[in-house]
Amino acid sequence: MTSPSTTSEPHADRVAALRDRIDDALPSLVEDRAPSSLYESIHHVLQAGGKRVRPVVLLLTARAYGARVERVLPAALAVEVFHNFTLVHDDLMDDDDERRGRPTVHVKWTEGTAILAGDLMLGLSYELLGQVEGTDSDALYDVFHPMVRKLCAGQALDAAFESEDAVSVAAYLDMIDQKTGALLSAAFELGGVIGGAPAPAQERLRAAGQLVGRAFQIQDDLLDLTAQNEEWGRAVGGDLVRGKKTYLTLRALEQADGPEYDWFARLVTNEGLPPDDVPEARDRMADLGVFEEARERVASYTEQAHEHLQTLPETPPAETLRWLLDHLKARDY
Repeated sequence: MTSPSTTSEPHADRVAALRDRIDDALPSLVEDRAPSSLYESIHHVLQAGGKRVRPVVLLLTARAYGARVERVLPAALAVEVFHNFTLVHDDLMDDDDERRGRPTVHVKWTEGTAILAGDLMLGLSYELLGQVEGTDSDALYDVFHPMVRKLCAGQALDAAFESEDAVSVAAYLDMIDQKTGALLSAAFELGGVIGGAPAPAQERLRAAGQLVGRAFQIQDDLLDLTAQNEEWGRAVGGDLVRGKKTYLTLRALEQADGPEYDWFARLVTNEGLPPDDVPEARDRMADLGVFEEARERVASYTEQAHEHLQTLPETPPAETLRWLLDHLKARDY
């Protein structure tokens, strides 16, 4: 099935309006609260912007079933606060200096502050989820609890991959399903629960989220080497320099042989490539067809997600959600 052809302007406007609602609400969650040393760091994170994909997906899914934005907004804020909690701890674990062009919390403040800020955002996400009116909180937490467990397991797998000499693409995709796909699946499913979707539809929404997670992460892996948009906000080739195992590097290792394999194997044996080698790595991957294959994977996973989203009622928010998936597939930052 191919997603319906639609004019982008009304969908882009609808997404922008929802993103504005989220951007306006997030900083106010922690304003004028003490101790300032802790809450200022959270404010720093929440006002840094971002694509807000997860809360927008949740809002559009619930809206497709007729739920009002005001009723759904606490859940949307919950998933975005939770997502930012994972980024704060992820930055700390990876010792990253910048996030979205700004210093990370552990750099601007301290490692202890980053740990506490993440912990508090985790608690705040649960508090926000409990503020959704008209929906049984237990039904929401039945989605949220397993997501937290899966995401933590995925983060642990990602960290463990750094010290493993051989990681298969299948293992990498399993990690994505947990680290990236779990929260996206929860965003789709929570929107369905709040909107009153029947159980079979909730299952299909959950499956759509996992597929979108795979497409989203592989597109991220691609952009790490191909991004030209200044809004990408990260150094191109950063994953290669850090020796991070991504879909692209793992496929390059699977495809290459002889001297070509030895060249890419330095990613593992030397724990990364010198920055000056990044352009050559990009050329070698292109010659192996890794970029083309990755783009095909992104398109395939997105198409499969569209098939699951056939369960949605035919409403304008559902059309916008489908448009958003195609927009994410083609994003350049």
